Amino acid sequence: MGIAGRVVHRCRLAIALLALAGHAGTVLAQLAPGEDAAATLAWADANKTSDHRDFLETLTRLGSDAPRLTEKQLAHLRYLEAWQVAYAGDYETAAPLLEAVVGSSPDKVLRFRATATLINILGIAHRYQEAFSRLSELTDMLPGVTDPQARLQGLGEAAQMLATAGQYDLAADYAERMIQNTPAGDSACKGTYIKLHALYLGKRIDGSDASYAQGIANCEAADENLIANSLRADVAETAIHDKRPRDAIEILEKRYPAVLNDSYPRLISQVESLLAQAYWDTGNADMAGKYASAAVKSAPGGDSSEPLAAALRTLYLIARDHGDFQAAMQWLERYMQADKGYLDDVSARALAYQMVKQQLASSRMEADALDRQNQILHLQREVDRRSMETSRLYIVLLLTVLATIGLWLVRTKRSQLRFMRMARRDSLTGICNRQHFVERAQQALLASQKSGKPSCLVLFDLDHFKLVNDTYGHSEGDWVLLRVVAECRDHLFQEDVFGRLGGEEFAILLPGTDETTGTKRAEMIRAAIATPPSGGPSSAHVTASFGVACTLRHGVDLDRLLVAADDALYGGKSAGRDRVVVAVESADTGKAPPPAVTMEPEPPFGLARP
Repeated sequence: MGIAGRVVHRCRLAIALLALAGHAGTVLAQLAPGEDAAATLAWADANKTSDHRDFLETLTRLGSDAPRLTEKQLAHLRYLEAWQVAYAGDYETAAPLLEAVVGSSPDKVLRFRATATLINILGIAHRYQEAFSRLSELTDMLPGVTDPQARLQGLGEAAQMLATAGQYDLAADYAERMIQNTPAGDSACKGTYIKLHALYLGKRIDGSDASYAQGIANCEAADENLIANSLRADVAETAIHDKRPRDAIEILEKRYPAVLNDSYPRLISQVESLLAQAYWDTGNADMAGKYASAAVKSAPGGDSSEPLAAALRTLYLIARDHGDFQAAMQWLERYMQADKGYLDDVSARALAYQMVKQQLASSRMEADALDRQNQILHLQREVDRRSMETSRLYIVLLLTVLATIGLWLVRTKRSQLRFMRMARRDSLTGICNRQHFVERAQQALLASQKSGKPSCLVLFDLDHFKLVNDTYGHSEGDWVLLRVVAECRDHLFQEDVFGRLGGEEFAILLPGTDETTGTKRAEMIRAAIATPPSGGPSSAHVTASFGVACTLRHGVDLDRLLVAADDALYGGKSAGRDRVVVAVESADTGKAPPPAVTMEPEPPFGLARP
């Protein structure tokens, strides 16, 4: 951004903060004598949503005293100013302000937090490919982030962005990690909201679920009323869908002044749109029109959101019911444009996620290929260098033949060991080959047994893979195997052991994982493999059948686990393929095993605006 652009953005920021401070009835003032600027910044950061008006007043005081702040404190202030501009709905101004913090802040944690907020802004501004690319950078940074609040923010942004792409189960998993990482004594309100909303969008639960009431109570106890009201919006929407509009009105009307007080345009528009729908369903056209018009005005500029489309539809129905067909046609046209924009936006989010995912997979495969080439070149140079050294040694050390032979044998043995290490990897996919998988899996099983934790072995085999080779050729089949491995890696942890047993058969050992969690993770991998590829060098679509065996049922002997998982896998193939089957009886009990537990494949996730 040029100098003129930075001046314009800074002026727009100053005007916005002055207007908000004036609205709150505060007077510009500097920090009080002896007031700790760092502590004041920390308070403002922690209370920016729960006590928003005091946050604005504090931000104004800090801005008036900016010349006295240290470089680190000034960077923190600039981050909070950018956050407030985004909160007020001016995403065009907020994005470059956040990018400036990312590029110039001396604080690594603050740069991480600014990146997380920037991802949120890019998503809201419909710049999805940039948002998901930044999200990939953020998740790579997460393991090195030790600050609890920054880590929670990063997990939260990852969960929300995955939810916008329709990846509701992954979003809920990230939100659960957010809840588990909440420091003792702090509220898990935000993580709870993100998890419940992701499950709500994925149609796993609805607003009548008891967890919503508990979540609202927890958020109110933590003074997170903005988030509590966001949860109530899901509850009210469920009531409308269940033909209980009066319940929705009762839920939202009493909270409407608080929603306006929080000054968050997106929630205001959603609540007003829901009230308009509820009043229309009760036959109160006047109140429906009042709230629908308010929802249209409060919707963020250029936002083709679901609440905006719903409000425009309500206005169309009211005009049509009153016989004002000219106004009805105008509202209908605007509704159709907003609805189409919203649906196009949903598709754009899903497409951007898949494109970035494919780009990352391709980059990873290219990096692995380059790494193998570099290893070969390094070995070739080693061979050449050793040949020269050997020639010189023969000339110089003719009288010490025995010593020369001994040295050569030692060096040769080292080279053999180096080649043996390279031989542990599958040449095509780069994961463990069968022998190395067995070695690592046995070690992991012994470690889990010593720690008293269960483990799960997952075997899976690609369905009709021979047909892929026969139809598309073996090179296409190799790309399919690479894609399957890439999909699996997205769902594996660092301690998991992943190997190719041969052909199209793979095995995964999940240390420290019980049968329920292991089955769920196997189902997520199955769904990822079954998703048709979008883009990339291969268009072949495959599915896989899975067998799961847990040490709690079958013991820690790897051979017994392999036999049990293999029996379950082929039980799944016999039952129709593309499914997860859990081995429920040990293979050597001498009894006929009962029917295996089968995880039926879930239907494709629906796409819905978060």
